[in-house]
Amino acid sequence: MQVIGLDVGFGFTKATNGREYQVFKSVVGEAAETQFNDQLLPAKATLGRHIEVGGEANYVGELAEQQSRGRGFTLDPAQFISKFARVLSLSGVAPLIDSNQPVRIVTGLPISFFRKHKDQLTQMLQQRHVVKLFKPGSPEWEERVVNVERVRVIPQPFGSLFNLMLNDLGKVTSQRFVTEKIGVIDVGFRTADFTISDKTKYAERGSLSTDAGISLAFTAIASALQQQSGVNIELYRLYEAVNKGTIKIRGKRYDISAMVRQAFQSLAAKIAAEANRLWADDWDIDAIVITGGGGAVLAPHMQPLLEGEVIPVPADQDARLNNVGGYWKYGMHVWST
Repeated sequence: MQVIGLDVGFGFTKATNGREYQVFKSVVGEAAETQFNDQLLPAKATLGRHIEVGGEANYVGELAEQQSRGRGFTLDPAQFISKFARVLSLSGVAPLIDSNQPVRIVTGLPISFFRKHKDQLTQMLQQRHVVKLFKPGSPEWEERVVNVERVRVIPQPFGSLFNLMLNDLGKVTSQRFVTEKIGVIDVGFRTADFTISDKTKYAERGSLSTDAGISLAFTAIASALQQQSGVNIELYRLYEAVNKGTIKIRGKRYDISAMVRQAFQSLAAKIAAEANRLWADDWDIDAIVITGGGGAVLAPHMQPLLEGEVIPVPADQDARLNNVGGYWKYGMHVWST
């Protein structure tokens, strides 16, 4: 039996078997035949970015961004689950498992989508999948059978709590998260999720999702860039520019550091205000955890605005992996006995 943590986000898809991680943009594109397959210069290529599922071949992640004429990317939850989630999930999981061996998956959904899509996601994943993984830069392919026998879907922010609470054997190592009342703010690409873990018990009253994901800041940046350059930049193509603070459009370099700072400050204030309002009656919260890829970049702006002790985001960790690492640890906790 193999345990996999899987986090299919609107921005990035992440998967881990506890030893290796798959991380790629949640973009799916048509896999058109390429006239020239050789790489001009050596580059790192990853198995699973060119995959065939159900007889249909797709590029995923950065390969789709670079090579596909028709690319699929959406922030609509129903469309995301129905059109993209299966391909993205199998692209993340298949390279990490041994073919035809039983696989058990822990994954998560934003709180606002949890009830509506939990069963649909479970049924989609919990079956026997036959996929072809094409080797990078080669016509050769490898067939793998992804035999998913169990799927457990949990509220998304709990992944980060399990990541802090459990070790790689699935054993409790931090009693604080077991015995205290912890608020979690999980900022992803599409949503900001708020939840309370009261001695590890989910608190419905203090939990909700909003549309205040990092995509709101990206949309503001893209809008400002369009006014300056006349070009509408796809949101998933802004990551590198936001990190660098500059972007080149049609040969001209634009400094976007000021608009990034303004967009992040505005979004952080919006999320902090929502948390303070939502948890106004939960004055006995012991601490607040900020997590998610969006949470990591917003934390410096958000932390001074939150009412209560904030557990700092570790600077040496990729915050995008907090949930998926916790999903895997929780799977070890549940199934390794």
